[in-house]
Amino acid sequence: MDYIDYYSVLGISKNATPNEIKKAYRKLARKYHPDVNPNDAEAERKFKQINEANEVLGNPENRKKYDEYGKDWQHADEIEKARKAQQQGRQYQSSGGFGEHDFSDFFESMFGGRTTRGYSSGRQPKYRGQDFNAELKLQLNEVYSTHKRTLTVNGKNIRITIPAGIENGQTIKINGHGGPGRNGGPKGDLYITFIIENNTPFKRDGNNLYKNVDLDIYTAVLGGEITVGTFDGKVKLNVKPETQNGTKVKLKGKGFPIYKKEGKFGDLFITYTIKTPTNLSAKEKELFKELAKLKSPK
Repeated sequence: MDYIDYYSVLGISKNATPNEIKKAYRKLARKYHPDVNPNDAEAERKFKQINEANEVLGNPENRKKYDEYGKDWQHADEIEKARKAQQQGRQYQSSGGFGEHDFSDFFESMFGGRTTRGYSSGRQPKYRGQDFNAELKLQLNEVYSTHKRTLTVNGKNIRITIPAGIENGQTIKINGHGGPGRNGGPKGDLYITFIIENNTPFKRDGNNLYKNVDLDIYTAVLGGEITVGTFDGKVKLNVKPETQNGTKVKLKGKGFPIYKKEGKFGDLFITYTIKTPTNLSAKEKELFKELAKLKSPK
């Protein structure tokens, strides 16, 4: 495996903070995402490399190994074990313990192959593949119901199920869809982080939704029936007489789906905003004056 300077890939310095790494990754991932650059092999190559860089530098433990071992960072634990075993073998041999042949047998038991001067030359240890990270941008109404979607990751199409109620910033793991293993080792996993954008009149907070509804002054004073839009349709509400501005009404079960709890929903909270009438006719103004006289203290 050739050495890749992941700091250069993300356009950051070796002293970059975790937050700077995250910002650089997100900016480049959006720029080179396959959905933005369809049928662009170069953009696809860069997108794959950007994800690899984030997998290494975005994880403090992986970053430490990479800084020390470069292209062999994935095998840092094995290298450390081999060094320690080799050192212990020399110490034991110098104190009259097992000889070079015995140490070779000991080293072979660790790595599963025959050894020459402490290095495996037969069967090699199996290494798990690299994990991949990706972002998926969706609209709020797209995660209101469970659906399937095909993603392109490193040139391969992956069909996944997106559960209803998934939240902004939530990450899910897709087993076995990361990088290939080495020497017959298992594949890595794919981690998908969801970016949920909201272009609806609703505000989401967890499983609950919030919405402001305009209420004309006449209905607020006298009461009446109004129709209000929810996330999945319309409902009729009875407004009580003398309803005040800022009054809140809870519609139970009309909120957002609860993640991985089929058929369960949060609540919808309606806040009334009373609208003062404008462009009054002369007759309307006269009637308001009459009302004002009636309400004036005697």
